[in-house]
Amino acid sequence: MTDFTIKAQITEAMKDAMRAKDKERLGAIRLILADFKRIEVDERIEIDDERALVILDKMLKQRRDSIKQFTDGGRQDLAEKEQAEIEVIQTFLPTPLTPAEIDDLVAAAISATGAESVKDMGKVMAIVKPQVQGRADVGAVSQAIKARLG
Repeated sequence: MTDFTIKAQITEAMKDAMRAKDKERLGAIRLILADFKRIEVDERIEIDDERALVILDKMLKQRRDSIKQFTDGGRQDLAEKEQAEIEVIQTFLPTPLTPAEIDDLVAAAISATGAESVKDMGKVMAIVKPQVQGRADVGAVSQAIKARLG
């Protein structure tokens, strides 16, 4: 295991936020670490980078859903808080993929699986999802696959 895993980076960022007295950033970082800890305790595992990306991706999705609900409910203050958390979470994710890179991955996966219709989407997703984890919205990737196969 490398010396500077995602979990280690987040722990260091927490210390930096404490020193800087940045309460909003510190709160978001603590939420991330609490989620990591919960999974480590529940599943009796040590979180690796791959699993950390999955967790961070899930946290982003939850916050995007919350923003939509808060905005629909007229609670812009809560939506802004969720958006601030999204920005903190994204700092720990790898560089996002461009739409062209996503298209290239989808095309390669379709040719590798021999997928011909939307019925074969599961095969394509199985190949693409690990490659885009934490680097692209899986929903957007799914739409790109549907567009190619449909």
